[in-house]
Amino acid sequence: MNLSPVVIAIPMYFILMAIEMIALRFQKHPGYRLNDAVTNINCGVISQVTGVFIKILSIGIYTLIYQHLAFFQIPNNVWTFFLLFFLYDFCYYWAHRMSHEINLFWGGHVVHHSSEEYNLSVALRQSSTQTIWTFFFYFPLALLGFDPVMLVLASGINLLYQFWIHTEAIDRMGFLEKFMNTPSHHRVHHGRNPKYIDKNHAGTFIIFDKWFGTFQEEEEKPTYGITTPVKSWNPVWVNLAHYSTMKEELKMIPNWSDRLRYLFNKPGWLPDYLGGYRAPKEIEDDYQKFDTVVPPSLNWYVFTQYIFVLLLTGFFLFKVDSFTWIPKVLVSVLIIWTTVSFSGVFEKRNWYLPQELVRIVAFAGVVFFLIQSLLPLPILIGILSAYSLASLFWLWKNQQLKSQIPSISL
Repeated sequence: MNLSPVVIAIPMYFILMAIEMIALRFQKHPGYRLNDAVTNINCGVISQVTGVFIKILSIGIYTLIYQHLAFFQIPNNVWTFFLLFFLYDFCYYWAHRMSHEINLFWGGHVVHHSSEEYNLSVALRQSSTQTIWTFFFYFPLALLGFDPVMLVLASGINLLYQFWIHTEAIDRMGFLEKFMNTPSHHRVHHGRNPKYIDKNHAGTFIIFDKWFGTFQEEEEKPTYGITTPVKSWNPVWVNLAHYSTMKEELKMIPNWSDRLRYLFNKPGWLPDYLGGYRAPKEIEDDYQKFDTVVPPSLNWYVFTQYIFVLLLTGFFLFKVDSFTWIPKVLVSVLIIWTTVSFSGVFEKRNWYLPQELVRIVAFAGVVFFLIQSLLPLPILIGILSAYSLASLFWLWKNQQLKSQIPSISL
C-alpha cells in the first residue's frame, strides 16, 4: 500500500475544497469554474500517475547517494526530522526559485501557474516533468546522511502545507506573516502582475524569501496565471505547451551557444539580434479569462464521470505497489486518456464523442480486470453494464444538445 502523505490526504483535499466553496459563497466570491477546477485536478492526477515511474529515478538516485556517499549517518528522531524539514524547505526554495529563473526548468513548473483562478484546486495543478529538473537540489541532504524514508515524509508534509495556502478565502494572518508562508504571500507568487512575478518562492517558511531578496508584500489584488495564457483544458497540452514554444523559438536561434543560453537564461530571453529579453507587461485593460461554454448536461456528465475516474485513480495510487508493470502502464494510460477526453468535452472538440464511446468501454474493462476478485462476478458485471449503458445513453442525449453549439475543429 502507498503510504505517501500526499496520497493518504486525497479525501481531505476534496473535503477542504468543499469547505472553501461554502466559505467563498458566503463571501459572494465566484471562486470556482468547473472546467478550470477539473483541469487543475487532472494535472494533479497525471502528475501522481506519471510520478509512479519518475520517482523511481529521483528517490533511487537519492538512496544510492545516501548509501554510498553520505558523510554522516543521521539518526531518525523527532529533532533530526525537524532539522530535515527546515533544510528540505531551504532546498525547496532554491529548486522553486530556479524553476522560475531558468527557462528549461520553467517548462516543468509553468503548469502550476497556468490557472487563471486561485483556489484550493490550483494546489493540485502539478507538473508531470518538474521532478526531472529539480530532484537533484535535494542531494545535499543525502550527502549529510538524512534517511530517504524521512526525506519522502518531509517532502509530503511540505507539499501538504502548501495546499491550504492556495485560497482567497483567508486574508492576512497577523504574526504568522513574518516567518510562515501564508495565503497572502502565496497569492503574490501566483500573480502575473510584473511586480509580483518571481516573488515569494517559499514552501513553508517565508523567511528564505526575506533573506535572499525575493519577498514581496501583497498590495493590489493579483491577476492570476501566466503572461501567455495556455488557453486549453487539456492537461497533457498544459504540460507540453511551454516546451512546444521553446522548440519553435530555438528554431529561430542560428547558433548553438545562443541556443544553450536560451535554455538556461530567464524565461522570455532571446538574443539581442532577435529583440532581446521580453519583460513581463502590465495587465491588459481588455484582459479576459479563457473560458468555454457547454450545455449544463455535459458539465454534469463530466462531473459524474469524474467521480468514477477519481475513485479509480485513488485505488490505483493506494495499491500501486502491488501491481506489476503491465497493469501500471495500462491504468496510467487509461487515466491520462480520460483527462484528455474530458478536455475535449469542455472545448467542444469534434473528436470527443467517438473516442469517449471507446473510453467508456475501456474504463469498464480495466475496472473489471482490477477488482474482479473483490466482488461476486454477477454483481460486478451488472454494475459495470449499468455504468456503461447509462453513460452511453447520457452521451447520446448530450450529443443532441451539443449540436446546437458550434464545435471547435482541430
